[in-house]
Amino acid sequence: MCGSTGAAVNSGTLSESELSDDLSASLDSLDMTTQPEAPINRPNQDYNLVNSLLNLTRSPDGRVAVKACEGLMLLVSLPEQAAAKCLTESTLLCELLTERLAALYKALPQSMDPLDIETVEAVNWGLDSYNVKEDTSAFHGKRALISFLSWFDYCDQLIKEAHKIAAVSLAKAIRDRFFSAVMEHQLMQTSEIGILTSTALLHRILRQVTSEALLQEMIYFILGEQRGPESLSDINKHPLRHRLIEHCDHISDEISIMTLRLFEHLLQKPNEHILYNLILRNLEERNYVEFKPACQEDRDVVENGQIAGAVDLEEDPLFTDISPGNRLSGTEWLSASPPQTPDHVKPDGKTEVHKIVNSFLCLVPDEAKSSYHVEGTGYDTYLRDAHRQFRDYCAICMRWDWPGLPKSLERCDLEAPFFEGHFLKVLFERMGKILDQPYDVNLQVTSVLSKLSLFPHPHLHEYMLDPYVNLAPGCRSLFSVIVRVVGDLMVRIQRIPDFTPKLLLVRKRLLGMEPEGPVVDHMTLLEGVIILEEFCKELAAIAFVKYHASTTP
Repeated sequence: MCGSTGAAVNSGTLSESELSDDLSASLDSLDMTTQPEAPINRPNQDYNLVNSLLNLTRSPDGRVAVKACEGLMLLVSLPEQAAAKCLTESTLLCELLTERLAALYKALPQSMDPLDIETVEAVNWGLDSYNVKEDTSAFHGKRALISFLSWFDYCDQLIKEAHKIAAVSLAKAIRDRFFSAVMEHQLMQTSEIGILTSTALLHRILRQVTSEALLQEMIYFILGEQRGPESLSDINKHPLRHRLIEHCDHISDEISIMTLRLFEHLLQKPNEHILYNLILRNLEERNYVEFKPACQEDRDVVENGQIAGAVDLEEDPLFTDISPGNRLSGTEWLSASPPQTPDHVKPDGKTEVHKIVNSFLCLVPDEAKSSYHVEGTGYDTYLRDAHRQFRDYCAICMRWDWPGLPKSLERCDLEAPFFEGHFLKVLFERMGKILDQPYDVNLQVTSVLSKLSLFPHPHLHEYMLDPYVNLAPGCRSLFSVIVRVVGDLMVRIQRIPDFTPKLLLVRKRLLGMEPEGPVVDHMTLLEGVIILEEFCKELAAIAFVKYHASTTP
């Protein structure tokens, strides 16, 4: 697939009208009078047009190859069901796509810089032209990478245009003969450079895919098709899924970051199975909640703005030294985001949003905060981004028929043991090490967690963003993980001389407000504290935006 787009074709090439006439003539031979549902199995029958087009896709003349690809695209888009079955069952179309894809993938270098894979220019299958002499950003394997991505783009567009029956068959063939047969081995290897390269390639084509059928098969390849609650013994049900999740906490920071980016992008794809497989199936029964039947005293507490059985954080020993001036008042949190909503407790028992916002804003103690020393770094700076991102996520999830309210606890199986799932388990463990991890790793971990918090599912919202949820014994939530980190931080602060000036210096360096200078002691911890403070502000903004959206008619 090299050469130009094929828009300019010499006189020896078929015109669009001639190609259409040939397609019609070929279709006449398919006997369209047969039953649409009848299976088509005619392996010995010749389909001269299809076979010719398949052969021409290998033409050294790029213009001819492109025209042949366009002809195949016209064929698979035909509305007749019999034609779709014929193309996928009685021709070598599936084999052509998958064999070419596998061959181009195998031609790639075993080791490539993930940055090169990520930043190579956008590839269109009809514009697969490359001149190494004219390229100012050439790297080893670029020609092979562009060829692979171009053919993958063609497969994706072909499936996108195809009849539904043909699309499903083609996508399954790519999953079986390319993803499972070729790519899975590369992702499961133990070589760090091999893992990094193959994960970067998977991330790149995941970003690129647009057809619904091929995306579905990619998701099944990565995550499996399981939808029942996870258990600790589920590792062997889909080994690749477990291995990729393990790579989020790999000894190599590069592999961890790349795999976390893969999952972050996966979560943004418009497919319900992704979030359900990774998270929601484990929250379905809300068995992370300790259920206490409501009595009159509990109802009085709820009326005062707190969930029955919840611990008031203002009475928690970790928060007794927080100054009242550090909290947002009822008028301040309302004025921080347009437009205003009334301060009230919803009849479904939601905790007042200002309590939740203040809970996150007050998590990091005053002596560990540095943002108030720098102008323009307040909590309200996250509100605009949170509003935009939440709107985008709502648009994606609108057709998934999610409930508006949590499932009633009376109807939940609260006796079933709770397991947050392997994905959240790894994310929570990484969050728990935020004070001891590199800055870039922490940025990626918190980015994935904030994306999860944005989804408008009531169980996920409760589990990720409600500090007042009454957790069952042995269960943890995002808030409880952060509380433990803060407890560790408050002990460690006491052992670092000049902690506050050092913290402020590191923040200003990260913002480019101070030139780089001598290395500051405890740099990893100081950077972790800054990210922790920013993450809490981001979660507060997300909680506010989601509450505001739920109370706006």
